Amino acid sequence: MRLIIRDSAEDASSYIADYVIDRIKAFEPSPEKPFVLGLPTGGSPVLIYRRLVERHRAGEISFRNVVTFNMDEYVGIPQEHPESYHSFMYKARGPICARGWLLNALAQHFFSHVDVPPRNINLLNGNAPDLEAECHEYENKIRKYGGIELFLGGIGPDGHLAFNEPGSSLKSRTRVKTLAYDTILANSRFFGNDLSQVPRMALTVGVQTVLEAREVVIIITGAHKALALQKCIEEGVNHMWTLSSLQLHPHPLIVVDEDATLELKVKTVKYFKSIEKVVNEVGLAQNFPRKRDSVVEDQISLAPNGHGSTRKMDKMELPRIDISCGPSPVLEPMSARMGKATPGPFIDDEVGDEPRLTSMHERMEELSLAEQ
Repeated sequence: MRLIIRDSAEDASSYIADYVIDRIKAFEPSPEKPFVLGLPTGGSPVLIYRRLVERHRAGEISFRNVVTFNMDEYVGIPQEHPESYHSFMYKARGPICARGWLLNALAQHFFSHVDVPPRNINLLNGNAPDLEAECHEYENKIRKYGGIELFLGGIGPDGHLAFNEPGSSLKSRTRVKTLAYDTILANSRFFGNDLSQVPRMALTVGVQTVLEAREVVIIITGAHKALALQKCIEEGVNHMWTLSSLQLHPHPLIVVDEDATLELKVKTVKYFKSIEKVVNEVGLAQNFPRKRDSVVEDQISLAPNGHGSTRKMDKMELPRIDISCGPSPVLEPMSARMGKATPGPFIDDEVGDEPRLTSMHERMEELSLAEQ
């Protein structure tokens, strides 16, 4: 897991926006192979969207070959309702004040200010006649595009991702979700502080849907979310803190401001800052996941040789695992995974420029002789 700490929410948002742009450029999307981007709503991403729009207007990035999937939508309110997430992504609601920032239409919304083709925009329909069918079709669309390349998200104070609130199954997929009272209370600020106007249900991508993305990038800002960050970074995976599920993902990136680190141990903060310092020193500040054709697998073809360079690892191959559908292999019981495991080679001390490979049985014999 990579944790990036910035001084302010503005700095954290700019870092993520620039990172997303660099990822899109490195991907080199085309009409035949678009970059698939998962997008959030709510208060967390508004400054990210502002930065993305600014750079788009400066001619620095195009979203023409980007396909988007939004995380969630309320059930039962019209798309044109000012508080629907469809409206959030498209239309201005006028300036609002949040945590001391004046957020205008430019900061609030995205699609109306960039060149994403309407056919590439995917939003859940909270008024579909069959909500379960709507959720199932949404998963199929994601799968049709080969999976999501990068899922951008924010969290709530209780660590929820999208509307995957405490207690959500870590294997959950896009579904109809009843909202917790704390979420209804938190969102009432968008409905004139009238609890009766806040929808009680929503459609949301599942935890498993998020985990199957090629990369997950989360923004966390403010002291009110510090406990959720601490649970994710310093404790184990817990379905009561769905953010902690990122520990199971191969490419999670969390970007926070200083306020969000208040519950972390001093040593933890120093550790992650030191890691970033070293990464910057060796020129790996933007160490993107390797390219692939779909979400089928991560190809690991290079490994450090201890001298700052890399070498091919031709003889060591990871099992080919299709995670484009079905439960993620990382969530299988340990006993099941151990039952599938086969003894593999160990890398012994290097001889010259090449590693010497020894089998598991040879290694066990060496250890047995050493004990005697």
